Amino acid sequence: MNKGRKRWRKLLAASSLLLLTLVPAVSEQAEAGGTQAAQARQMESLARGLVAVKTGNGVFVSWRLLGTEPSSVSFNVYRNGRKLNNSPITSSTNYQDAGGDTNASYYVRAVLNGREQAPSETVGVWGKNYKSIPLQKPAGGKTPDGVSYTYSANDASVGDLDGDGEYEMILKWDPSNSKDNSQDGYTGEVFIDAYKLDGTRMWRIGLGKNIRAGAHYTQFLVYDFDGDGKAEIAMKTADGTKDGKGKVIGSANADYRNAQGRVLSGPEYLTIFKGDTGGELATVDYEPARGNVADWGDSYGNRVDRFLAGVAYLDGERPSIVMARGYYTRTVLVAYNWRDGKLTKRWTFDSNTPGNEAYAGQGNHSLSVADVDGDGKDEILYGAMAVDHDGKGMYSTGWGHGDAMHAGNLDQSRAGLEVFQVHENSHSPYGLSFRDAATGKLIWGVHAGKDVGRGMAADIDPRHEGAEVWANGGLYTAKGVKIGSALPSSTNFGIWWDGDLQRELLDSNRIDKWDYQNARTINLLTAAGASSNNGTKATPALQADILGDWREEVIWRTADSSSLRIYTTTAVTNHRIYTLMHDAVYRLGIAWQNVGYNQPPHTSFYLGEGMPAQEKPNIYTRADQKGELEK
Repeated sequence: MNKGRKRWRKLLAASSLLLLTLVPAVSEQAEAGGTQAAQARQMESLARGLVAVKTGNGVFVSWRLLGTEPSSVSFNVYRNGRKLNNSPITSSTNYQDAGGDTNASYYVRAVLNGREQAPSETVGVWGKNYKSIPLQKPAGGKTPDGVSYTYSANDASVGDLDGDGEYEMILKWDPSNSKDNSQDGYTGEVFIDAYKLDGTRMWRIGLGKNIRAGAHYTQFLVYDFDGDGKAEIAMKTADGTKDGKGKVIGSANADYRNAQGRVLSGPEYLTIFKGDTGGELATVDYEPARGNVADWGDSYGNRVDRFLAGVAYLDGERPSIVMARGYYTRTVLVAYNWRDGKLTKRWTFDSNTPGNEAYAGQGNHSLSVADVDGDGKDEILYGAMAVDHDGKGMYSTGWGHGDAMHAGNLDQSRAGLEVFQVHENSHSPYGLSFRDAATGKLIWGVHAGKDVGRGMAADIDPRHEGAEVWANGGLYTAKGVKIGSALPSSTNFGIWWDGDLQRELLDSNRIDKWDYQNARTINLLTAAGASSNNGTKATPALQADILGDWREEVIWRTADSSSLRIYTTTAVTNHRIYTLMHDAVYRLGIAWQNVGYNQPPHTSFYLGEGMPAQEKPNIYTRADQKGELEK
């Protein structure tokens, strides 16, 4: 530790302790290894996601532009079987029907080459701007030391579990005595439920007494890993885990909890569950294995049980599972494929491997996944380091651990993607860093000399090109120019909500707009009766583009966890963008959103003021057989 601090002091001295260091953008895609024609990616086959909401002036109707559709596609909107628009709609994927009411029903038809296609699903009208999904809360209980606990709905994810083109909700139940890894104590059992949007519970998985409850223990991945049109669920399990059909994994009676309520011995598993039934499909020993607890940085069980997970297209075409352990000291990632009913390991990355020493201690409480070097295959952005698609170390900045990170096309004037990260260590040269995602080279940074806990990146000011970023009392442009000390109300999440291309602010149970001219926050929505999760992180159960056009929905639990509420925008927009769920970086961001300290998703393309025309996603789905729709 002392050697590390001396090294950082030397770095700071060499830079004359500049508070703001601006470094020219030196990396272009060519320098990062060049680009090559990428193959199409296997993505979900989605229905229109049609939603209709009663507003003060009729009914707002919104639907998806699918990533497999040509840019020439247009749409007709029907109410009660009667077409409403005089000519096909070409400039948006929403419609305000002044004559609509709550008794109406709607569908849309795509128009290609002047010919109407099959109708979408038919939907009724929401009476308010949210839909409630009733939940079945687990009964509370008592820990072995006699402490009672109850349950709250916590993190959620989405996937098409039954292949009908509509998302289902997968929800984690958090006991009131869940623990941070730094804390001793027993916890209640963790449950994972699946619900259809009408509230039908499909299944419940109980993880058992040998999986501790807390933000860092259970990272669940929901994705169609084998391309059969139905999503699977992947997560860490243990003896006593009960699948959605009632089958117990391992020993039903084993109890490995020690006197501190921790689980530091006994077998650990990785299980793949069937999406529509919750039944176990395959179980293997969990890797990275626990091994010697002290090898991860302490002997009492804090660092050994820091888990992360993500989905990545490591071959450029089909998704793989990435499970990880450790980020304060030792860091290990293991990649798997789920294909044809078999779980096979692709590779292991370990910071203990000779030559990988620089990768120790660089991880965050979350990760991001993107093709950062332009070869069509995904890399894992693991905090202040990156692992290539083949499991080899790509780069390590050495700037150290942090709590928040944002990766995407944050500066449209540069080639490739960027990463904005805050750093926890007071001896790190940067409390805020803005780097080239492909090479790790610094674009600009700010020295803080303290733990910078939260940071956010979003285009909130159209006067400046690219996304703005803010943390630690400073609001900066993508070029690193400080434009203010007054910060937006949220440094947690952002959401595309209203009709313009800027991103709004999402925090607690509200959505706010940044008034850039007056440097203040204006409230757009406060969801009375709804609650956020995860303490000061104040995150929703999920934020994602799961319905309607490209704007995002936010899912909050009610205060008593009796239901989830899906809130959707009713603002008319003339911006037409492919559903964000068919953008690879964004969709993978939804898959890892529940991991660790939840972070908001970003896109592979620049989505903001002055964005260029969006390119059609290079994807195929099971339904359209490699995207052979009319080009």
